[in-house]
Amino acid sequence: MLLVLPSSILLAFLTALDILFHKCHLPQSGATANVKTFTAWCNSHLRKAGTQIENIEEDFRDGLKLMLLLEVISGERLAKPERGKMRVHKISNVNKALDFIASKGVKLVSIGAEEIVDGNVKMTLGMIWTIILRFAIQDISVEETSAKEGLLLWCQRKTAPYKNVNIQNFHISWKDGLGFCALIHRHRPELIDYGKLRKDDPLTNLNTAFDVAEKYLDIPKMLDAEDIVGTARPDEKAIMTYVSSFYHAFSGAQKAETAANRICKVLAVNQENEQLMEDYEKLASDLLEWIRRTIPWLENRAPENTMQAMQQKLEDFRDYRRLHKPPKVQEKCQLEINFNTLQTKLRLSNRPAFMPSEGKMVSDINNAWGGLEQAEKGYEEWLLNEIRRLERLDHLAEKFRQKASIHESWTDGKEAMLQQKDYETATLSEIKALLKKHEAFESDLAAHQDRVEQIAAIAQELNELDYYDSPSVNARCQKICDQWDNLGALTQKRREALERTEKLLETIDQLYLEYAKRAAPFNNWMEGAMEDLQDTFIVHTIEEIQGLTTAHEQFKATLPDADKERQAILGIHNEVSKIVQTYHVNMAGTNPYTTITPHEINGKWEHVRQLVPRRDQALMEEHARQQQNERLRKQFGAQANVIGPWIQTKMEEIGRISIEMHGTLEDQLNHLRQYEKSIVNYKPKIDQLEGDHQLIQEALIFDNKHTNYTMEHIRVGWEQLLTTIARTINEVENQILTRDAKGISQEQMNEFRASFNHFDRDHSGTLGPEEFKACLISLGYDIGNDAQKKTGMMDCEDFRACLISMGYNMGEAEFARIMSIVDPNRLGVVTFQAFIDFMSRETADTDTADQVMASFKILAGDKNYITVDELRRELPPDQAEYCIARMAPYTGRDAVPGALDYMSFSTALYGESDL
Repeated sequence: MLLVLPSSILLAFLTALDILFHKCHLPQSGATANVKTFTAWCNSHLRKAGTQIENIEEDFRDGLKLMLLLEVISGERLAKPERGKMRVHKISNVNKALDFIASKGVKLVSIGAEEIVDGNVKMTLGMIWTIILRFAIQDISVEETSAKEGLLLWCQRKTAPYKNVNIQNFHISWKDGLGFCALIHRHRPELIDYGKLRKDDPLTNLNTAFDVAEKYLDIPKMLDAEDIVGTARPDEKAIMTYVSSFYHAFSGAQKAETAANRICKVLAVNQENEQLMEDYEKLASDLLEWIRRTIPWLENRAPENTMQAMQQKLEDFRDYRRLHKPPKVQEKCQLEINFNTLQTKLRLSNRPAFMPSEGKMVSDINNAWGGLEQAEKGYEEWLLNEIRRLERLDHLAEKFRQKASIHESWTDGKEAMLQQKDYETATLSEIKALLKKHEAFESDLAAHQDRVEQIAAIAQELNELDYYDSPSVNARCQKICDQWDNLGALTQKRREALERTEKLLETIDQLYLEYAKRAAPFNNWMEGAMEDLQDTFIVHTIEEIQGLTTAHEQFKATLPDADKERQAILGIHNEVSKIVQTYHVNMAGTNPYTTITPHEINGKWEHVRQLVPRRDQALMEEHARQQQNERLRKQFGAQANVIGPWIQTKMEEIGRISIEMHGTLEDQLNHLRQYEKSIVNYKPKIDQLEGDHQLIQEALIFDNKHTNYTMEHIRVGWEQLLTTIARTINEVENQILTRDAKGISQEQMNEFRASFNHFDRDHSGTLGPEEFKACLISLGYDIGNDAQKKTGMMDCEDFRACLISMGYNMGEAEFARIMSIVDPNRLGVVTFQAFIDFMSRETADTDTADQVMASFKILAGDKNYITVDELRRELPPDQAEYCIARMAPYTGRDAVPGALDYMSFSTALYGESDL
């Protein structure tokens, strides 16, 4: 550490040196060395002013260059010199120079202006030595030593690691040249290969040191190697002067290194923040791109033709919810955490807040995510509705095919029968039989009218529900309707022919007629019963299957009466047979009025009896399935009614934890992490509920009266719970980061939290502008109106407005400035993190743009610009290139080619201008 001695001691020391110099007689060799050294030392400064001296005893006689030398080394302006050539003018100039030296506290003993003007070498050298002592050596002090001792101690410390170097004085310790080489190597090791130097070759060592110093360190060659080697005891003043030049050259390098370190630190922070910004931009772009690709898939409502294809879509949607979406939920949460951490680091490093690219704000991502979830909800509802529609369509299509097949089977051959001309050769009884038979057919035809209307209604419904195979259904329905119209026309035509023939034929077999009339409806009833017993059914609740079971039981109750009717019909047939056998009637073995035989009736009756237990079995199985569905509903409802309130309770508990002040921030962080662990351990119950929900969907259960919670409610609540606990932990971590970086004590943090909670009356975790103002006043923060001062008294309005303000009035302009800091996005609320940042930054000690500018000015050698070579020499390569790429060209009046503007660059680092 460099320390400046008290002026009284320093002046006494310099005076003693000056007296000693003038009283001692210099040997001729010493005087020669002094002349050479002092001349070189003076020229090293005069060349900055564009001039130099050739003869030290002559060139200072007029006092002009002497005054110029003093102006250069002191940085001050002297009195205006006399430009005349007379002796009086010269003496006046020299006196001005001597007066300036005396004004710096140096006593000039036995040195007068006349001796200098007369060219007295001894006096001239004494004066120059006094100047060197005052301006080159006086400020050198190490550990409270004198200038000479301080310079000697600095040399000893710098050369201590080098073998064969032992600096004890400023004469013989430097004869071998290793001392000079060691000083250069210690500070610029790349300039000298110290390992190749030899102590027994002083000329080479000295010449090497002097040449390198002159070429690379801007230290002029003040002595020749022979001047030192050729004398037993080198001149002490010459050596001290030479060594002081090395001291000043390398002390500047130390300042440059400190300045470079400061710049490196600032640039490293800036580079790290830029990397975090790039990472945020990439993660946000990737997430938004995934959302952009996913939403069109969720909005695709192209229906499928088959239940299997729709089931596959539903399975793809489940894979999306189970496999693809959860990682993106984590990425979204991590994105928010990274954004908050980045903003905290920027605030702590006194940088402007990070503003993402357009469309990539956290709010933009949240909006896009909301659109994704809306599309997701609509897609799932559409899938379920489509499955219901296809299920309904499949049921209707199967019902249409069954009824159409039964009808087509019944109509098969009917057109040919109606077109027969059998009545033309029939007997009267045969005609009457044909007529009765036709009447029975008409009765049968009327009974089938219902079925045709049902077929047409089903076809119409299939068309309305957009059944994929509607063309074939319509074609078949049209064919049935056309055939039905044709049957009606043929029936009417045959009746007219029979009625014309009826007048000729009067014999009618009443028994066969009665048989036919009773057999046809009964046969139609049996066909209807068989159709109903084989009809497929679809139900969704126990009540519906119970209704079908009740209807079936009512049908079974009619079977005894139906059996009596069957036996009565068979009795008629038996009566006919008995009459035929009794009266030998030739009936050709068939009933002329109907094609329905007793065998056919018995066969259909037996078939109905077989279908009844099958129907019983189908209804029982469906009842069991509905009972299982009801158990699934109750099982899901019981779990959902527990998990839903549990999630709500946890959300409320997290909210309370975030505003309470139990223990230190680390205690709160540990508590929250344990809380997070307990929440994560609850995940198996969510997965179990997902499994139950999948069973419900696979069972095609679409409603549940046992709970108001859907799986979608549970999923959204769970995701919000995970996001909330992660966000709360991140807020506490940022508070710890802020506390440690700003030096806030735990008591201060508790006081800030208590004040914040007191004014956060709705427990929302944020403060409105008026709440924030009252909170600041309660902490004693003075935001006053310049036109109003504290008087020690308050009127009623002031007391009501600032009950805890201690008499301070909050000005609107000052408060607006503070709000722009804590609420840069103008949301109208202040979060606790923003509140802590504001309270801590008021007394924070951080790097500023002015400090960075001052550091660059040191590297630039006090210039208003810096060059590429200086940046690459003083800074690490990557940070030097970083500056070169971003610094604007310097355009000042003193600019040189390649000059860079470090001032605008420094302000841009802190957001005060554009980088």
